[in-house]
Amino acid sequence: MNAIWFYSIVSVIAVSLVSLIGILFLGIKVERLKKILILLLAFSAGALLGDAFIHLIPEIVKEAGFGLSAALYVLSGILIFFILEKVIHWQHCHMPITKTHVHSFAKMNLIGDSLHNFIDGLIISASYMVNIPTGIATTIAVIVHEIPQEIGDFGVLLHGGYSKGKALLLNFATALIAVLGAIIALMLGNICGIEVALTGIAAGGFIYIAGSDLIPELHKETEISKSLVQLAAFILGILVMVALILLD
Repeated sequence: MNAIWFYSIVSVIAVSLVSLIGILFLGIKVERLKKILILLLAFSAGALLGDAFIHLIPEIVKEAGFGLSAALYVLSGILIFFILEKVIHWQHCHMPITKTHVHSFAKMNLIGDSLHNFIDGLIISASYMVNIPTGIATTIAVIVHEIPQEIGDFGVLLHGGYSKGKALLLNFATALIAVLGAIIALMLGNICGIEVALTGIAAGGFIYIAGSDLIPELHKETEISKSLVQLAAFILGILVMVALILLD
C-alpha cells in the first residue's frame, strides 16, 4: 500500500508540473507551435484510447465481468466529462479586456480545469490501486494529454486578461488540485469496488476526450502528407500503451 501511495503522489505531482510548460512556448512562432500541438494531439488521442481499451477496460472486465456494471462505469465517465466540458463553456463574456477586468471565461476555465485535475488525481490513484503498470500507463496518457491542454489553458488565461506571471501561477495552482484527488481516492481505497468504478470512469473520460475533443481537431487537417504524419503519431500513442503491457 505504501508503494501505491508513493507512485500515486509522485505521478500527480509530475502531471501538475506539466502546467508550467506554457512558459516554454511563449517565444515560439504561432505557426510552428500549431504544428507541434497537432502532433501532440494526435499522439495524445492514440495514448488515451490505447490506455482505455488496452489497460483500463480489461482490468474492469477482470474484476467486475463484462456486464451492466462495467458498461455503466464507462458510460458514467463519458457523462462526467461531457458535463465538465459544459461547465467550461457555460459562461461567455464580450467585454473588452482591460487591466482591471478579467474575462469571465478565464475564471470559468480555472473552475473547469480544477475539476478536471481533481478527476485526473482520482483516476491516477485508482489505476495504481489496480496495479503499478496500469498506473504508469494512465499517468503517461494523462501527461501527454495535459501538455497541449495546459498550453491552451495558459493561452486562455493570458487572453482573458491575466498577466503572464499570474496566469502561470493560477494554472499551476489548479493543477495541484490533482494531488487532492489522488489522496481522496487513496483514502477511499478500502471501500469495496471503488477502484473498479474509478477505473471505469477513467476509461470513459479518456474515450470522451479523444473522441469529442482531440480527433475532431485532427480532422481539420485535410492535406494528405500532414494527415499521414498525424496518423503515425496517433498509432505511436497506441503502440506506447501496448509496449507498457510488458511491465505487467
